[in-house]
Amino acid sequence: MDSLTISKINTWLKGSYDLETQNEIRRLQREKPEELAESFYKNLEFGTGGMRGIMGVGTNRMNRYTIGMATQGFANWLMRTYPDRQIKVAVAFDSRENSYFFANITADILSANHIQCYIFSELRPTPELSFAVRELSCQGGIMITASHNPKEYNGYKVYGEDGGQLISPHDTDVIDEVNRISDNEMIKWERLEEYVTVLDDLESSDQAESIDQKYLTMIRSLSINPEKIQRKSDLKIVFTPLHGTGITMVPPALAAFGFTNIHVVEEQAVPDGRFPTVSYPNPEDPAALRLAIDKALAINGDLVLANDPDADRVGAGFKDHGEKITLLNGNELAVLLTYYILSELQKKKRLKSNNFIVKTIVTTDLLSEIADDFHVPCYNVLTGFKYIADIIRKNEGISHFVCGGEESYGFLIGDAVRDKDAVSTCCLIAELTAMLALENKNMKDLLYEIYQKYAFYKEEQVSLTKKGKDGLEEIVEMMREYRQNPPAEIGGERVIMIHDYLSQLTKNIADNTQKEIALPKSNVLQFVTEKGSLVTVRPSGTEPKIKFYISVKSKEKNTCNDVVLKQLSTNIKNIKKSLNIA
Repeated sequence: MDSLTISKINTWLKGSYDLETQNEIRRLQREKPEELAESFYKNLEFGTGGMRGIMGVGTNRMNRYTIGMATQGFANWLMRTYPDRQIKVAVAFDSRENSYFFANITADILSANHIQCYIFSELRPTPELSFAVRELSCQGGIMITASHNPKEYNGYKVYGEDGGQLISPHDTDVIDEVNRISDNEMIKWERLEEYVTVLDDLESSDQAESIDQKYLTMIRSLSINPEKIQRKSDLKIVFTPLHGTGITMVPPALAAFGFTNIHVVEEQAVPDGRFPTVSYPNPEDPAALRLAIDKALAINGDLVLANDPDADRVGAGFKDHGEKITLLNGNELAVLLTYYILSELQKKKRLKSNNFIVKTIVTTDLLSEIADDFHVPCYNVLTGFKYIADIIRKNEGISHFVCGGEESYGFLIGDAVRDKDAVSTCCLIAELTAMLALENKNMKDLLYEIYQKYAFYKEEQVSLTKKGKDGLEEIVEMMREYRQNPPAEIGGERVIMIHDYLSQLTKNIADNTQKEIALPKSNVLQFVTEKGSLVTVRPSGTEPKIKFYISVKSKEKNTCNDVVLKQLSTNIKNIKKSLNIA
């Protein structure tokens, strides 16, 4: 254990930290010294999804003190940034263990700093928090959630006045403020009730309709074909919130869209931070949808929808030909929704010359092809929905955001929310399913039509988990090796271009030329092959993982759809084998 880690531990043992925390540190010293070192060897940092970590004692854990330091640092930044304003901040929380506790500590500290805090009385989805920041004209927002992480995690997402998560330089400025808090006694802990507004109180006052009602009204306005939905309002929809916040807003939002036949998976309907029915509360994991699929098969359901605990991600499956449920991945969902939205807006002559869409650099390039076909600009941004929100903000008053998505099951329609929104996305998925049903088609049929029109794309993500300090060092070494000794070929395909977002340079292998990348620095590498395959490598910003995103494509149009996709699957397998990540 290095001297800095020991110093941090001693500070917590000798300082004004509560007795329970100090006793736990002493227990770890006796029984689990390695775990204690992991708990203190570094401070939690803001990544692509804010601050996120395992709950427990220590500077590298989520607890009342790291929450306190983050909140005091954020409060200091807000007061420095808005010196002449009565600052307002909205706070919400999900169903995880300690989320309510952390949210109220956050409210205590904000109010102690004379910042007006609007806190939801009960759990609400992340996108509604983003909506509330904008609706209440706040200067900031805080969401207590660890999104789709395992049950031992919690997290702290910070939002700016536009309703989007903070990006550089503001995120690092907040961290600088946090790092200036060297002692627990620098945090103002005592709540001032006059600076705390519980949103239930706001809702029962003479002010306008509640945030819930406004949020649902906004979502209802996103429907493109409300008159046609009525013809398939009996669509059988199975929904699971995976023990999270989706139960509060998704069923009423679907009802507001006109859907009347909604079946909630009862075993997963009750909010529970232990997530007792799943090992991993992530709709990207097919195992998490098992109960929903079983229920859909039992009732002959048409559509399965699932949210992660804070309801910003959505997983979906549809009744395929032959009465089975076929799941869609995040890229496929983004493609289907984007094509549907753009084509329907064009039919209704509502697609404007100043419309645009956004995707992340690890999301399928098929979205770019679709956008080109509709003469709509497609912005490519770094991984993390905060960068999509930043593009929306920069284009306000100039052009209009239609939709945007990322491969990790996140999508957004319209600009009233500035984070991925699984509530509104569930409604649009249901609308698309209903529209296709009117033509006796399903989502696979539409997806194949899109492939035939543009190109066949297939993507896969591989995540390697590397826990702890040693794991972090291993990830650093892997990225260093890829930069110093990049592969000459991948999966039997010659590498012709390398994008390095850390150096912000693209290198053309053929002519040995370079050009600048006009995006912020990020520890990401992309390898492009002669056949158009794309491999992206990046450390996760929210989990102890290094991620590989593989995308392959084919322009073949005269062969059976399934045959082309099978060949693309073989190409992916070859790429994984060559990278030793199979």
